[in-house]
Amino acid sequence: MFNWFKSRRLQYLLATTAILLGLFTLMRAIFYFGFADHAALAKVPAADLWYTLSIGTRFDWRLACLIVLPLAVVAILPRFNLATSTLLRRLANLYLGLVLVAIVLLYFVDFGHYVYLGIRMDSSVIRFVDDVAISGQMMWESYPVVWITLAWLGGAAFFTWLLVKVQQRLFARVPVAIARRQMVLGSIVLFVVAFSLAFGRYSTVPLRWSHAFYSGNSSLGAIGLNPILYFNDSFQYREFPYQIPEVKKHYPQIAEYLGVESPDAEELNYLRRMPAAEHAVVKAGERQPNVVVIMLESLGASRLGMFGNPLTPSPNLDALANEGVLYPNFYVPISGTAKTVFGSITGLPDVTVVKSATRNPLISEQRTVINALTDHDKYYLIGGSSSWANMGALIKLSIDDVKMYEEGDYDAPNVDVWGISDLELFKAADRVFRERQAGKPFFAYIQTAGNHRPFTIPEDNDGFETVQVDAAELNQWGFRNNEQFNAVRLLDFNIGKFFDMAKAGGYYDNTIFVFFGDHNNRITSTPHMAPFYEKLDLDGLHVPFFIHAPDYLEAGVDEQAASLLDVMPTIAGLVGVPYENNTLGRDLNLPSPEGERFVFTQTADRRFPIIGAISKDFMLRMKHDASEVKLHDLNSDTPERDVSGDYPEKAARLQSLAKGIYETTKYLHYHNSPRHGGVAETQDTAAE
Repeated sequence: MFNWFKSRRLQYLLATTAILLGLFTLMRAIFYFGFADHAALAKVPAADLWYTLSIGTRFDWRLACLIVLPLAVVAILPRFNLATSTLLRRLANLYLGLVLVAIVLLYFVDFGHYVYLGIRMDSSVIRFVDDVAISGQMMWESYPVVWITLAWLGGAAFFTWLLVKVQQRLFARVPVAIARRQMVLGSIVLFVVAFSLAFGRYSTVPLRWSHAFYSGNSSLGAIGLNPILYFNDSFQYREFPYQIPEVKKHYPQIAEYLGVESPDAEELNYLRRMPAAEHAVVKAGERQPNVVVIMLESLGASRLGMFGNPLTPSPNLDALANEGVLYPNFYVPISGTAKTVFGSITGLPDVTVVKSATRNPLISEQRTVINALTDHDKYYLIGGSSSWANMGALIKLSIDDVKMYEEGDYDAPNVDVWGISDLELFKAADRVFRERQAGKPFFAYIQTAGNHRPFTIPEDNDGFETVQVDAAELNQWGFRNNEQFNAVRLLDFNIGKFFDMAKAGGYYDNTIFVFFGDHNNRITSTPHMAPFYEKLDLDGLHVPFFIHAPDYLEAGVDEQAASLLDVMPTIAGLVGVPYENNTLGRDLNLPSPEGERFVFTQTADRRFPIIGAISKDFMLRMKHDASEVKLHDLNSDTPERDVSGDYPEKAARLQSLAKGIYETTKYLHYHNSPRHGGVAETQDTAAE
């Protein structure tokens, strides 16, 4: 049955992979013993260290498989292959030699990069090439370049020699006759094993760089990375998106907009140190309230009864909002789940042009106002995998001591690609909240996912029943089909069940519950909404936001424009903690310096977006380069009409504000790390 294993070609591929894996393991050992931050690793449990090393080994296997893949293609050719052609074997040796020269060099560059900046090599290293003379002189004066060069070439030469000798020995053997069926079987087995190991984990999501940072300890995460693959992952972000002159040009207006106490246009200081707010819901010294943030997947404002939808699919949410503080003019700056997670945690719009900011390894560690809640235990709960869009790295690296619950941590089975049902997620959250240390407040972020395609209705749903509404009536009020309509109903039903649990669990009365949607689903028409939502392309950004805390807050409606970026500063103000804020969010309970509050929006294409600023009554839209400026009166029956000629001063001020927020955001993506410097310093050299 295993006669295929005697194939010289298969043995050659396996031996080559093993030698490469040995090289990568050696390099990992050199990094760990010679360059890792052992002071930061001193208190890391041995189990975590070994697990992180296992992640690194899986990355090493993936790289070895990728290198061997071209050889495997040549090996399986029926007539002209590695076994029959001396020329192909020589070309294979040349290919491997060149690859090893490049890889060993990159490993050595990675070692130096970590010594210099404290982070593994990423695409920012390319910036050193912009001034080769200065970079070369710095390296010559800082490192033993001659010895490093000898070690690099000597290491590459040794492993190349080893691969050549193995190839010569294997193909010098007398070939064994193997049936075609056996060869096909062996090839399939080898492919399945190699693919499975390269995939890296038993999940629907492959192993990603963010998995190395599962602990939130960046020094430990560095041990789990493969620098070659990590460099490749960061390569699409090699073009740094901001220009320092543009940022400085808009700094005075943005500093005023944010209320910066000590403006400094040269140092670009955006830091505000906010004292405990006078409007806090508890007095100093009293037990601080719990905070539960619930992100409502794909739930736009137009879906809900509280915004006038006559189909009333949301009785529970409507009742909670009616007993809380509703912000009817609330917008996420940019549509998208990962973008909303990034914006809500960091206070920065996700204006990246490559998918989402959470995927960018250069900016995965951010400062967040959440960390001001020093007395709170912190939890993040998601029904699926946090590695989707690499959100887990942002969460674990940015939120101090956060306890993550995700796919694999629950007893409930997955119901679809998004993991367990929202109902089971809420039940798991309820168990966590009840079993935690009594008397200590907690902060929890619950990320729902059920209101998303495929709109799964679980069999075990505590009595929820679907309804069927006539298609014409659904389409009239914004829903495309009954699946979409019932998914909203199910989300609302599950929210009602969760609040039953909270009241029974004893934590309802001393908790501030915060709700917001991440974006809207595709809609048909929304005649119950103001005309500007559809005509100005705002239906995807306009989402519900309300705070429910009857024991702390009087019910009411706040009509001012509000942004996702404002959520965490507003929470910190209500809890009554002092905090530092380096980004663009502002406490909604404090007056805005600009008077009429405006918030940032971005729509259309990522590379050539339409950016703007919106208030309760006006919206300015323009291209990202500040051209084609239009001002819109949101109270008009024809909101699409440009009224900038009627309000020239307002149009000019908002044009500058929107452009300033856009340019500042791109800069702050790279300058909001708790370890400010490193990559950002390298970028600034090139951006000046």
